[in-house]
Amino acid sequence: ALAPATIAAIGQELPELPGAKRRRLRAGYGLSAYDAGVLAAERSTADYFESVCAAGAEPKAAANWIMNETGGHPPPGMLAELIRLVGNGTLSHQAARRIYPELAGGGSPREAAERLGVLQVQDADVLAAWVDAVIAGHPAEVARYRAGELKLMAFFTGQVMKQSRGQADPRKVQSMLARRLEDG
Repeated sequence: ALAPATIAAIGQELPELPGAKRRRLRAGYGLSAYDAGVLAAERSTADYFESVCAAGAEPKAAANWIMNETGGHPPPGMLAELIRLVGNGTLSHQAARRIYPELAGGGSPREAAERLGVLQVQDADVLAAWVDAVIAGHPAEVARYRAGELKLMAFFTGQVMKQSRGQADPRKVQSMLARRLEDG
């Protein structure tokens, strides 16, 4: 018979069982049962997820990227940085998806975004110029919006995005448009 201390020592060397890993991912990272199940299915995927979170990524965002992107995983710190850039509005999710495949080759997400020209413009003066040009160029739509046709906000936002060639931060554009259209 094996001594209890020997059994305990052997138990410490065994890999974490999938059920235990799922429970730990749910409890420790606040993941849904589905997300925890997908991530825990392969030990390497779960380990990668935890490395990305340890590098500072928000767990749900990290889980989504890892579960939805194919074609290899960039270094954990690179994915964590990419997630932060999307979270703070520097990159759109669409732009981040274009950058993701390039991360495996090295270089930071910000460098890749600059190279591809997909950083979102946050500068209020630049955004204001685009917003003002769109408002000035569409007086009939402005009048309709002010008369209560609020669904035109999507039209105005689209026009600013077109003018900026997709580089304006759409959230900032919408709040700026709302202020300008209300003040008119």
